Amino acid sequence: MEESVTKAVQDYYPDSFATCYGCGRLNEKGHHFRTGWLGDKTITIYTPLPEYMGGIPGFAYGGIVASLIDCHSAGSASLYVLRKNGNELGDGTEPPRFVTGTLKVEYKHPTPLGVPLKAIGTVTEIHPKKYRINTEVFAEDKVVVTGEVIMVMMPEKFREKVKQQ
Repeated sequence: MEESVTKAVQDYYPDSFATCYGCGRLNEKGHHFRTGWLGDKTITIYTPLPEYMGGIPGFAYGGIVASLIDCHSAGSASLYVLRKNGNELGDGTEPPRFVTGTLKVEYKHPTPLGVPLKAIGTVTEIHPKKYRINTEVFAEDKVVVTGEVIMVMMPEKFREKVKQQ
C-alpha cells in the first residue's frame, strides 16, 4: 500500500485559495500535492504519471519536480507558521498563505516515473514574513532532487484581490 499524507494543510485552505495547479484541491486537472507533518519536518508524497515524462524515457520532466518542491514549500511554511503561533491543523485557525520569493532546484539524479516521490522539508525562519525551506526529494530512498525555496507571506493586497474574484 502506497504511503499518503492523511492530514494536509491544503485541505484547510479556504476555497478561494484552493485552485493552484500544483496543490489546489479544487483544481480538477491539478496535481493535488498534499503536505503534512513528519515529526518536525514536512512531507509531500507524489507519484508522477507517465504523461509527465521528460526527455529521457522512464524519467520525470524536471518541471514537475520543481512544481512539487514549490508547492511543498508553500505548504511547509504554512504548517510551520501555524505551529509557531500555537495552532495545529483542524483547530479552526486558517493556515497562512505564501508566495514564492525564490526557487532553487538541483537535479542530482534522473527522477523515475511511476515511483512515489517523497519531498521532505525543513523550515527555517529568516524574517517574520520570510521562511527558507530546504527540501530533499527521495525516489526509492535515494535523493534525486534538492531544493531551496524562500517563501514570503502573501501580501494583503493579493488576498484582497482573490477575495474580490
